[in-house]
Amino acid sequence: MLVLAIDTALDACAAGILDTDDGRLIAQETLPMKRGHAEALMPLIARVIESAGIGFTALDRVASTAGPGSFTGLRVGLSAARGIALAANKPVVGVTTLAAFAAPVIGEDRKAPVISAIDARHDQVYFQAMSGDGAALIQPRVAPVAEALAASRFGAPHLVGNAARLLADRWPAHAPPPVAVNQQAAPDIAWVAWLGAAVSPDAAPPRPYYLRAPDARPAGDVLLKPRALAAS
Repeated sequence: MLVLAIDTALDACAAGILDTDDGRLIAQETLPMKRGHAEALMPLIARVIESAGIGFTALDRVASTAGPGSFTGLRVGLSAARGIALAANKPVVGVTTLAAFAAPVIGEDRKAPVISAIDARHDQVYFQAMSGDGAALIQPRVAPVAEALAASRFGAPHLVGNAARLLADRWPAHAPPPVAVNQQAAPDIAWVAWLGAAVSPDAAPPRPYYLRAPDARPAGDVLLKPRALAAS
C-alpha cells in the first residue's frame, strides 16, 4: 500500500509517502512553521510526490492529522487530503494528533503508561493516557494542566507531545518521575502514515477532531462533536 500522509495540525508542515510493502517512507519533507501552512503545503506535497517518482493515481490512500491542533492548520491539511483523494479517487482517513505522538512509544516499555499532551493554552492541555500496550486509561479530552498531572496515579509515565515538557516541569513531587520526556513540536510524519495505513476509512473520517470549540470560526461553520477515531 502507498499512503500519502499530511500533517499541518501544529508547528510543522509535513508530507510523506509510506510504502507498507517496503516498510518505510520512500519520500518525505517537514518544514517547521507556526504560520503559512496554506501557502507551503501544496508545493511541499508536489516535491514529495516527485521525489517518490510516482503520480497521485499510484496512491492507495491519503491520511491527514485531524486534530486536536490549530483550527486553521487542521483545515488546510484536511482540505488538501480530501481534494487529492477525490481527484485520484482514493480513500482518505483522519488520524488524531495525540495518537500520532504516542504511537512511537506504545509497546516500547509495556510497564510505563504513555501520556500524550498538546498545549491548549490558558493553562490547559489536550491529552490522553494509555497503558504501555496501548489500552485506554483516559480518553482524549481538553482539561486543566492539573487534571493531566493527576494521571500520575497510573505510575511513572512516558510523556510525549508538544506539552510533554510543560507536564514534566510541573510533575507532582510525591509521584514517581516520568521515565522519559519526548518534547516534539509536531508528530513524526512516518507515524501519521503508519496509523493512516492501519485505520479503517469508515472508522476514521477526515474531519476536524475538536475537543473544544475553536477560538474563531467562519460564519455558518458547524462544529463537529468529538468522535473516537480508530487511531486514538
